[in-house]
Amino acid sequence: MFVVTVEFRVERGRGSTFLTAVREQAQTSRELEPDCRQFDVCVDPADPQRVLLYEVYASEAAFQAHLASAHFRSFDETVRPWTRAKTVCTWLLLQH
Repeated sequence: MFVVTVEFRVERGRGSTFLTAVREQAQTSRELEPDCRQFDVCVDPADPQRVLLYEVYASEAAFQAHLASAHFRSFDETVRPWTRAKTVCTWLLLQH
């Protein structure tokens, strides 16, 4: 499995709008992408402007398909002005 973590630093005053958009994006990804196995939205309880996405895909190719999707491109364009920083990391999930 291919894991992606994305940490956002959201502009002050945009938190609730950002969270609405990212939750919709997570739901759409799970519904429309059969190889999107998990898409969690997490918020730092000490800093609500810090949002972490935890995404699991069947493969790196599935993640690339996610990035190419119309719904991702629209989401990315929408939230870009609402974010101060974005850090993307990729991981390989070891099977137990």
